[in-house]
Amino acid sequence: MPLSTATALHVGHSTQTALQPKQATPQRFALQYDDCIIKLQVMYRERILTDKLLKLVGAFPVVVVSGARQVGKTTLLRHVFPDYDYAVFDPSIDLERARSEPDLFLRNHPSPVILDEIQYAPELVSAVKRRVDASDARPGMYLMSGSQQWQVLRSLAESLAGRAAFLDLRGFSIQELAGAGTSACWLTEWLRDAHAFVAEAKHTNTCFSGTLWNWLWRGFLPRLNDLDETLVPEFWMGYHRTYVERDARMVADVDDWQQFGMFLRLVAALTAQEINYSQLGRDIGMTPQTARRWLKVLDGTFQWFEVPAFKGNLLKRVSSKPKGYLADTGLICHHAQISSPQTLGGHPLSGPLFETAMVNEILKQVGTLPGRTGLHHWRSAGGAEVDLLIERDGTLHPFEMKLTANPSRRDASGLIAFRRAHRDLQIGAGAVLCAVDRPRWIAEEIAAIPWNTV
Repeated sequence: MPLSTATALHVGHSTQTALQPKQATPQRFALQYDDCIIKLQVMYRERILTDKLLKLVGAFPVVVVSGARQVGKTTLLRHVFPDYDYAVFDPSIDLERARSEPDLFLRNHPSPVILDEIQYAPELVSAVKRRVDASDARPGMYLMSGSQQWQVLRSLAESLAGRAAFLDLRGFSIQELAGAGTSACWLTEWLRDAHAFVAEAKHTNTCFSGTLWNWLWRGFLPRLNDLDETLVPEFWMGYHRTYVERDARMVADVDDWQQFGMFLRLVAALTAQEINYSQLGRDIGMTPQTARRWLKVLDGTFQWFEVPAFKGNLLKRVSSKPKGYLADTGLICHHAQISSPQTLGGHPLSGPLFETAMVNEILKQVGTLPGRTGLHHWRSAGGAEVDLLIERDGTLHPFEMKLTANPSRRDASGLIAFRRAHRDLQIGAGAVLCAVDRPRWIAEEIAAIPWNTV
């Protein structure tokens, strides 16, 4: 079970206590291991998806929370639904014969129940469908978590169409780190009325006190939030080994895990760049076909995502290549052998890291919105570009990410070029996410917004 924040660990009379974060709710668990009782006190941080999760559970018989390993799926479900029965599956153990006798397992664990790491018990999917169909399909019967978008989750989507809802959970957002997880996200207010957003005095300060470099270097996984800085590299080393040597080999039958590890380091260095599939992987002796397949492995395990190119006018010469991002800047820093946050300031990856982090941040906030939201990037033949376009309700909202504390009209040149190139489209106010202390206008219909806005 991933720990979301500060932890006090008691084993017998030995105690190690971390600082307690503000605005956190304590939650206690007891874990039995042989003859030793390990008591954990977890300071829980509310997640921005909590309200959406509650609505889905109140409307659908099955709700699946998916995301990368250790983003806090289990902690979220067990905190919000403490009265649910709970079972967690393992690839090496057939828990209570769940794989060999799925109907009997569900009989012994009647709903409501949380089925954690459902990808390790794919036989349960059909059994869950039968039970849902045989009942009155009441809401909140089965809550599931999964860290892979492969056969199991796809089977769930196909078998339980109309009965299941899906929610993607990512690492901590800035809002969650600041202890304001259940309040409305700033992006919601920006999309509603950008001018009112800039004028609001409450956005002149934020509750998030972390530094930019420390945030980028540590990454977004809950377990890292209060981990001692000297242990962060050790955490990511273990994370990489577990992912490459276990998850990737098991999910995609990766036989050469050492080369797969090299491939992961390669794409980490290419984060926030357009993807050239024909060239990808050649530097490490890999065919384009293998590179494409392994990118799908990374995407299917929530370690990688792509933003497609915007093609609003097919007559205009624009890039058609997607941009790719590794899902966590901490893992990128690990693969780039960046030993401390203090060394990030002049590092060549600082710009791509900042863009990766801010695109991730916007994706986390987009996840709270109802309905579908389109995401694109744009690059003209002349080199003008927009890092991210949010398409919602027929309007395009352009965003740029810049590592500057003094943004000017020049930093908004890509946003201006996009607006001029697409006068026929409905385009909302643009924004440059950067290191300013408060929102302010820097050009016509373009504002600078603090990167750590809550």
